[in-house]
Amino acid sequence: MDHEIAWTPGAVGEPSAGPEDVLRLLRDAVRAEPGGRVELLVAECEPCGSGEVEFEVAKGECFCVGCCIPLGIIDGYAHPGAAYPWRLESSGAPLPPASPGPGFEPSDLPRCPAGHDLFHVAVAFSFAADGVLRGISVGLRCPEDGALCLYVDNARVVPRAA
Repeated sequence: MDHEIAWTPGAVGEPSAGPEDVLRLLRDAVRAEPGGRVELLVAECEPCGSGEVEFEVAKGECFCVGCCIPLGIIDGYAHPGAAYPWRLESSGAPLPPASPGPGFEPSDLPRCPAGHDLFHVAVAFSFAADGVLRGISVGLRCPEDGALCLYVDNARVVPRAA
């Protein structure tokens, strides 16, 4: 099954429009397992500072436009409290493609329906009742037109050797 991004209109021109808009998308899409919890965060880049940081998305990863440092979605460094690096496994919805090679291929770069390729990013971490991280979801929001998509949909987090 191919990874196909489905875009929905977001809030444009409203005072609340911004990274918080993508949090609402994740809040509506992600559910905790019984006894578990979900942690929702707007992605920020520590080296660049907080605020409305934009990310370029390629090969299943989100890269800060200011410093090109990846968030760590695919390798487990996105959550500071994670006790291990991870790998992702599909849990229903397919994962974004991870192309081989050092450069970006045009198909690696998702674009909103209007053709923009920079996004606000929000991440949802799903924890089991025992506090172990079980899943991750990633939402994108185009700051230009407000379009929203669920980029990673409840991928299973699997520990891997460091």
